[in-house]
Amino acid sequence: MSLSFRQSDILEIAKDEGRVTVEELANRFAVTVQTIRRDLTELSEAGKLDRVHGGAVLRSGVSNIGYEDRRALNHDAKTSIAEQCAADIAEGSAVFMNIGTSTEAVARQLLNHKNLMIVTNNMNVANILADNPECQIVVTGGVLRRADNGLVGNLAVSTIRQFKFDHAIIGCSALDTDGDLMDFDLQEILVSQTIIAQARKISLVADTSKFQRTAPARIASLADIDTVYTDAPLPGELPLKCTEWQTQIVECSHTSQISRKLIE
Repeated sequence: MSLSFRQSDILEIAKDEGRVTVEELANRFAVTVQTIRRDLTELSEAGKLDRVHGGAVLRSGVSNIGYEDRRALNHDAKTSIAEQCAADIAEGSAVFMNIGTSTEAVARQLLNHKNLMIVTNNMNVANILADNPECQIVVTGGVLRRADNGLVGNLAVSTIRQFKFDHAIIGCSALDTDGDLMDFDLQEILVSQTIIAQARKISLVADTSKFQRTAPARIASLADIDTVYTDAPLPGELPLKCTEWQTQIVECSHTSQISRKLIE
């Protein structure tokens, strides 16, 4: 993609400040907000920025973008993914949910489920599901990561090892082209790997922004996952690989009725 002078300037501003807003850019360049939205969309499609509500943030590489920005990113897609994932969790299940805005979205969809045991290292998930009186909540303990209210470290790992879960709902920071789930925090990766080892069924919730990002450390492969909930077809050869790995893909659309796709 060939960037316009304005788009190049927008990218430089984002590099300096971490994020940009539509209104501030419109005022700065004396153009309409529609023009700026179009610029940000084109920069996002070119892989330069990630769109968030009201603006855009730098696409991450070796460090993650801010938690509030991640929460706003692809909100509608995350909601549709969460609705379908929650619908597939049977009442009476023991479920683990890890750190992430996508797992928090699933938690919101479980507020009317009955007789659940939720084990989590995500304080946000625990607070959301505290409003469900039919849900028993176990918080792992561990070192509090203030950036996202996640609990990591050896105490979290040792708690998880005391359980065998019917279902584990996990997120990741990026999905590599070879099917590897990637993340930024080595302590969180150890927790996620322990979750996978202790669950009978593992589901990944990942919107399309995860296909366009990179992260430096490997959690696992899609071969280790039973079901992937996402909002668009997986890129490249991943659908074929999921066939080989017997990994189910569930595509959840936020623009039409949720549809399901089983790769067999």
